[in-house]
Order: sequence, then C-alpha cells, then structure tokens
Amino acid sequence: MQGTVDGFSYGVVTPVVAYLMACLGGALGLRCTTRSLLLAHSWRPGWLALGSAAIGSGIWTMHFVAMMGFTVEEAPIHYDKALTFASLAVAIVMVGIGIFIVGYRGATGTALFTGGTITGLGIASMHYLGMAGMRLRGTLEYDTLTVAASVVIAMAAATAALWAAGQVRGILWSLGASLVMGLAVSGMHYMGMAGLSVHLHDSGATPPGDSPAEILAPMMIGPLAFLLLAGVIVMFDPLMVMGGQADVRKPANGGRARQSYPVPRSGDRHVPARRRTRSRSRTRPGSRSPQNW
Repeated sequence: MQGTVDGFSYGVVTPVVAYLMACLGGALGLRCTTRSLLLAHSWRPGWLALGSAAIGSGIWTMHFVAMMGFTVEEAPIHYDKALTFASLAVAIVMVGIGIFIVGYRGATGTALFTGGTITGLGIASMHYLGMAGMRLRGTLEYDTLTVAASVVIAMAAATAALWAAGQVRGILWSLGASLVMGLAVSGMHYMGMAGLSVHLHDSGATPPGDSPAEILAPMMIGPLAFLLLAGVIVMFDPLMVMGGQADVRKPANGGRARQSYPVPRSGDRHVPARRRTRSRSRTRPGSRSPQNW
C-alpha cells in the first residue's frame, strides 16, 4: 500500500526557516573562505575549517528543519540518532575537502570543478544518509531521474558558491552568493523529496527510534550555537582577531615577505634619494663632478 506523503504539513513555515538556515550557514562559510584567501598560510586552515563547519551545519540544520514538515499520514516517523548525526559529519568532511581545494588552489577552473563536485556530493550524501535514518512502517522508494537531478543541482550550487567565494569581494557579495546557495540547497532538498514515495507494510510495529520532537532539541541547540559563535567571529575584523597579521602574505618558497616599491620611469623628473646617493658614490676618485664640466 502506498502511503500519503505530505512535505508541507506546517505550511510555509518549515521551508522558510529551512531556507534561512541554509543561507546563514552559507553566508558564514563563504565569508570565512573569502577571508582565508587574504591571509597568511599559517592562519588559512583555521578559517577554512570554520567555513566548512559553518556550511555543513547550515545545510544539515536546513535538512532536518524541512523534515519536521514531512509526514506520512498512515505511519508515524522516527529517526535513528546515530545515522542522523553521521550525516552531519559527512556534510562537514566532504564540504571541507571541497573548500580546502579552492582555498589552496585558488578559484581556477580545475579547482572549482573538483571542489564543487566534492562539495555537491557531500550535500547530496548528507541528504540521503539523513533520509536513510528514517524509521517507519514501510520502505522508501526513489525515482532515479529525480535523484540524479537533485545531485546535479547540489553540485552546480556548490561550484557557483565556491566561485563567488574566490572572487575576494565585499561582504555584500558573499551575502548575495549565500542567498543563491540557500535557494539551490533548498531546491535540491525538495527536488529529492519530490521523487520519494513510501510503500507501507500491511502489518508490523513501528521500528524503534526518536520522534521528530525528541531529536529536534539536540539538532537545533548544537548547530545553531555553533553558527552563532561563527557569526560573532566573522563579524570582527581579522586584523583585530589575528593581531595585525591578516594581510601579510608569505612567499611560496618560505622566504621573508618583501615590500614593493614603485619603479621610476625614464621620463620622471624626480628620482628617489636612495638612487641619487648610489649614483654619486660610484664617481671615481679624481674625476670631475658633472657640475664642474
């Protein structure tokens, strides 16, 4: 028997809140990634790790907030806590791999394709692993084409977001990119849910697990507290957080950082005093100075 599936049992409340969670995580993560590209190598891993955790926590929270509005009328839904939190770990790790690739390779074509693919697969893996943690008196069935479309949406959204982070522009640029990323991640979620059907068993008890209300508290408190902490860190200027070392870049060969000076052109009238001193010191003893010619 096919179950009656409803993904909007609370109306537009869960989609809107889920979208905001995805935007919040995306905004913090992209901002951390952008700032990491401006920092010395010693500080870059910390900002990239913070960005990975922010994006992973945001999309994970988005998924389960959206799932609060998912019901099957004929059967109650429970969740396996181990698989639920394993999906969080998968999201953070795979998103982190993609972000570290772009953070160290730059926003080049190859790095964006590789990093976006891995990050998108991480988002999709988080979604379907979280769905595998559902426990109900029935079997979940997916439409292959719809699942493939949801994965493509996740990969395209991740690539676009990483490209935006690599542009190293102002905070408004990151906020705009996060709105697009939140829309794409939410679209990926509901695209995957559109291809879901539930085949109910004729008899049998509901498998053990936690109800949505029981798993909501730890789900919301942990990631949201982390996102709040990450937001506080990102709000501060990196010059204050890192003791004035934010804009110092180290050469690739490990040498000392050099300060560049403007190079005078041949038509310039004014030559730096350091160069005039050098030209006078090269005058051989006994030779007349130019003024006496």
